[in-house]
Amino acid sequence: MMQAIATTRISILRGTTTDGYGDEQDTDTPVATNIPAALTEQSRRVTTRDDPTPRIVRYAIARVPARTDVTDQDRIKDERTGAIYSVDAVSSMANPTAIADLRLDLRRTT
Repeated sequence: MMQAIATTRISILRGTTTDGYGDEQDTDTPVATNIPAALTEQSRRVTTRDDPTPRIVRYAIARVPARTDVTDQDRIKDERTGAIYSVDAVSSMANPTAIADLRLDLRRTT
């Protein structure tokens, strides 16, 4: 059971292969499909001391049920839009009364 309100369903993609040149390529092998997820894309205006010019950085966050088999370096596919994201980090908040959803920090690849 998920605590966040699902906005879409996702598939988790995992695995790599080697192409004819010996380069590693991602495969679109689904590990799990039809997983409810609360997926949001946001943007943030950032600057650094080295470069004070403001830049707009886009990022995405998803919340999935607690026992979902997802790891960093997996990819997820938004089944509603077809967009594919790379999972940069997986985390969960401590909750003494319930098992908390997993938070996925994502980077859009398509």
